[in-house]
Amino acid sequence: MEKPLVSVIIPTYNSEVFIEETLRSVQEQTYENWEIILVDDCSQDNTMAIVTQMALLDKRIQYCQLAINSGTGIARNTALSKCNGKYISFLDADDLWKNNKLEMQIEFMQVNNLPFTFSFYDCINEKGESLNKRVEAPINLSYRQLFLCNYVGNLTGIYDVEYFGKIPISPIRKRQDWMLWLTILKKIKTAKPVPESLAFYRIRDNSISTSKIDLIQYNFAVYSKFHGFSFPVAVACMKLFLFTQLLIKPKYIKKIKASI
Repeated sequence: MEKPLVSVIIPTYNSEVFIEETLRSVQEQTYENWEIILVDDCSQDNTMAIVTQMALLDKRIQYCQLAINSGTGIARNTALSKCNGKYISFLDADDLWKNNKLEMQIEFMQVNNLPFTFSFYDCINEKGESLNKRVEAPINLSYRQLFLCNYVGNLTGIYDVEYFGKIPISPIRKRQDWMLWLTILKKIKTAKPVPESLAFYRIRDNSISTSKIDLIQYNFAVYSKFHGFSFPVAVACMKLFLFTQLLIKPKYIKKIKASI
């Protein structure tokens, strides 16, 4: 029996340095029934040439370019409209999957009858070198836990379209993945990760995640705009968020030996 199709959504912008390696990490999956929907947000570098050449050699790769630069939310929603899979998965243009990622997650979902899951992941630097750090998560992740901290790495999440339908991505410019997982957890209440590291998250020097002030601003927007809380309530939520980030989440960050 043919395995269910997995749609892989990849937004990209000026990713010529990383995009080939990222696509190869999908092509090397032991689970072969997938499609990549890659939406280019008007890259000015060599991204288009690299991806179109790879798409010519592998028909499972679909390339689309936006007419104007619109941000990752629009890019992901454009990709979502083109997805044909039973499962929707996500990968950013500079991150990588381990080659058993899809196989392990889909089997985990099927065996445990789960409409959504994610996994642990390892951190690498811009050069692809291990940072000897693994990000884990609660084994039974509740909505309240997710409300106070995004434990789900975007590069690891997969959901079942037959259960949820296609879930639109928030137009808020940043932290769209967190808002998506909150939408999912609001319906299913708890989520279970595959308790293994199945991906590599690349930490770049100029990334949002390296700017603590920017990160606080974007997280505040989740409480004020996505949840619609008043300013005092959003401030109170941010205090709990920061408490969780400083004292609870570090318990889920493990030091490991290099695995690259």
